[in-house]
Amino acid sequence: MHDERMRAARLLDAQAKAVELFAEVGERGLIVPGESERAVSDRIRDLANEMFGVKRFWHKRILRSGPNTLHPYRSNPPDRIIEADDIAFADFGPIFEEWEADFGRTFVLGDDPVKHRLRADLPEIFAAGRRYFEAHPDITGEELFSEVVRLTREAGWEYGGPHAGHLVGEFPHEKINGDQLEWYIAPGSDRPMRRTDRTGHDCHWILEIHLIDRERGFGGFHEELLDLVPGASGADR
Repeated sequence: MHDERMRAARLLDAQAKAVELFAEVGERGLIVPGESERAVSDRIRDLANEMFGVKRFWHKRILRSGPNTLHPYRSNPPDRIIEADDIAFADFGPIFEEWEADFGRTFVLGDDPVKHRLRADLPEIFAAGRRYFEAHPDITGEELFSEVVRLTREAGWEYGGPHAGHLVGEFPHEKINGDQLEWYIAPGSDRPMRRTDRTGHDCHWILEIHLIDRERGFGGFHEELLDLVPGASGADR
């Protein structure tokens, strides 16, 4: 059994590697017009292997662009060719030495000011959701979901998914804890988020923000660890 300080450190390390991976995606300009979403996803997969030896991902790899960015995680829209003025997002769950990362970021290829505003709002709403979580020690997944939806509407967007995050941990956390509602930040998830999982370990959470503009036909996505913050006391919980 891993001690809690070590578990937190390993999850933060996995996320730090995901941050490096996505930064390199931007540096290399992998998300470009004229390429298919599937081809770009495969290049990011190969880059993860090149940089960190990653060979497995604990959930399906997602690269969506244009109208496909309206779709929630469980949808499987058809592969699409990325266009010049698109917005796109990547959502990857690489496994680093048996520890899960889950990281999502949004990229804007053109100069559309609304798309740039949406991308700018994603980390702001994430940060506001994290502050709300930190300020409410007994918060449930249902309560945090409601706050994320409120923040989304306040910013002038629609929330795009049925939940706003989930449990994360050692691979495969889903086989350890199952896939029930209680492990999601979602309506009906009424247990306190600060609790232990079925193995007696502290629960650690991913917060995800999916903003959409249905009228204009696009959205964006942002996700990372919620309760563990690099360089902060969260790693000691």
